[in-house]
Amino acid sequence: MGSAKKTTAAARKARIEEMRRAEQARERRNRILTIAASVVVVAGLVAGTVVLVQSQSDDSTAADGKNKGHFVTGSDGVKTWKGTLGRTHVATTVNYPMEPPVGGDHNQVWMNCNGDVYTKALNNMNAVHSLEHGAVWVTYTSKANKADVEALAAKVKKTPYTLMSPDDKQKDPIMLSAWGHQRTVTGAKDPNVDKFFEKFVQGAQTPEPGAACTSGLSQ
Repeated sequence: MGSAKKTTAAARKARIEEMRRAEQARERRNRILTIAASVVVVAGLVAGTVVLVQSQSDDSTAADGKNKGHFVTGSDGVKTWKGTLGRTHVATTVNYPMEPPVGGDHNQVWMNCNGDVYTKALNNMNAVHSLEHGAVWVTYTSKANKADVEALAAKVKKTPYTLMSPDDKQKDPIMLSAWGHQRTVTGAKDPNVDKFFEKFVQGAQTPEPGAACTSGLSQ
């Protein structure tokens, strides 16, 4: 059984590394396309053409209404959002229908989620972008046991595509969130912690698998 788990872990690690390489290649292509597009725009302006560029990333309206739906709790205790979750990049504050949020419109910049542990509450709009990239977000309140917080922080630090931060606005002391999914756990030794990580770190729910969890924001 131990050998099978090691094989599965190695395969998962290899898949994540492959997705990272694909994301890096995608970023290089995007930079080339951006440069080419800039040249075209400048040429048009020189010729006297007025070009109106409307960027999705600069959308000034927080489309809270896109996050319509409700949670449904499965037999395993995981809550799944049944409904729509917006994925537009916005520059304003989004009021999410759940805390911590599990998806929806968000800031164009993600929080670093390469095993990053934060000591201060995060901006939800940046953390949601991390979930879009396939990260699992561990959050806790001041009521959480200190030993549990330390043990979970150690787990996050050695797990790519995860992040952790305090959140005193949430209902329960310790919660785990992924895009469209969330659950409460009793502590670091709760077996549901490992189950959630195994299923949702770069899991099937990920809108942008392999997208970067580095080069974003960091406290």
